Amino acid sequence: MISIRKATHKDLATLVDFQLKLAFETEGIQLNRETLHKGMQAIQDDPAKGFYTVAEDNGIVVGCYLITYEWSEWRNGMVWWLQSVYVAESYRKNGVFRLMYENVVRTIQNDVSLIGLRLYVDKSNARAMKVYESMGMNGEHYTVYEWMK
Repeated sequence: MISIRKATHKDLATLVDFQLKLAFETEGIQLNRETLHKGMQAIQDDPAKGFYTVAEDNGIVVGCYLITYEWSEWRNGMVWWLQSVYVAESYRKNGVFRLMYENVVRTIQNDVSLIGLRLYVDKSNARAMKVYESMGMNGEHYTVYEWMK
């Protein structure tokens, strides 16, 4: 049975491995393990940066996502950003992401200070877009642009 919980320091090695796989699978990027580990450790050490949640099957972590925050002055509330979503290949198409997503939505619905959920997806990741659309999300309103140092 799959359960959902906040990640702890003991999950860090698994989360690093998941993110290495995610970057390669979705964008063909080979991340630097040491830099990634430091970045993920920084999230664990400072909840103001965000938090990871994991899906677990009988004590084995099989999926994860990261939540970061955006204040919306237009709506006077906090928007959560769903990021770094990964489900182990052997658990895909078994409802793991649906459980993780429903957990996020339920949390937002039950907290008056939270007003919504956003995510971004690589435009070439058709599989992920199809999944997000099946959850009732739409990508019609915004396009995300970035500049990275």
